[in-house]
Amino acid sequence: MTDDSSASQRDAALQDDSSAASAGDFVQSLARGLAVIRAFDAENPELTLSDVARRAGITRAAAGRFLRTLEQLGYLHSADRRFALTPRVLELGFSYLSALSIPEIVQPHLERLSREVDESVSAAVLDGGEIVYVARVPTRRIMSVRITIGTRFPAFATSMGRVLLAGTTDAARDGLLAASALPPLTERTLTTAGALREELARVREQGWALVDGELEPGLRSVAVPLHDRRGDVVAAINVSTSATRDTVQHVLEEYLPPLQRAAAAIDAELRLV
Repeated sequence: MTDDSSASQRDAALQDDSSAASAGDFVQSLARGLAVIRAFDAENPELTLSDVARRAGITRAAAGRFLRTLEQLGYLHSADRRFALTPRVLELGFSYLSALSIPEIVQPHLERLSREVDESVSAAVLDGGEIVYVARVPTRRIMSVRITIGTRFPAFATSMGRVLLAGTTDAARDGLLAASALPPLTERTLTTAGALREELARVREQGWALVDGELEPGLRSVAVPLHDRRGDVVAAINVSTSATRDTVQHVLEEYLPPLQRAAAAIDAELRLV
């Protein structure tokens, strides 16, 4: 995804935040501070003040105040007028991860699955209109973006996102699609709510999702949902591969069955939590 698309999404988020502020329960300065932190990612580990202002959708003056505050709190460091996050920023997500049993349950199953299929495998949860990676076993780099724990992608264009969206109620699904930008990430991306609703209905019925070159050209992935003791979809796991290496038929015949077996084994453990 480009800087411009990231910035436009953040601008939209801040506009939504502004409407929420009218209710009197919204702290806009906190939202903007978090937008400054989110401006940094794997592709942009170091940013200038102007970069941060543009990517967070705020003025240079505001960006400067937030950067100086975060630096004094130890979440950022600066050198030669460039800023970068420090390891202390991990504290912001640790409370969530430490209370979440999914990563520790999933990880050993992903390691076995990766050895079986000799491909990269991952687990993710749904956060609004995005998926967030919570566990991963990479075997080779198949995307232009490096994927790590905490990496986010738009749910509508990913295999894990589609099984997660298919696992929500119809009202929740429609709300998430309506609130999400649906940009054409590649020439194959489904970008209309109607087409996505049809695809999600198919995913819900068959129990898995295959995405072929919609997030990034040449990337194929197949995903299945994970369920808690009530049967609710709480996460998803996938196998990702390259279109130049594996056909769709090979993905469905050789990767989907072991993926489903891994999901069944994980579900059995999640039912005990």
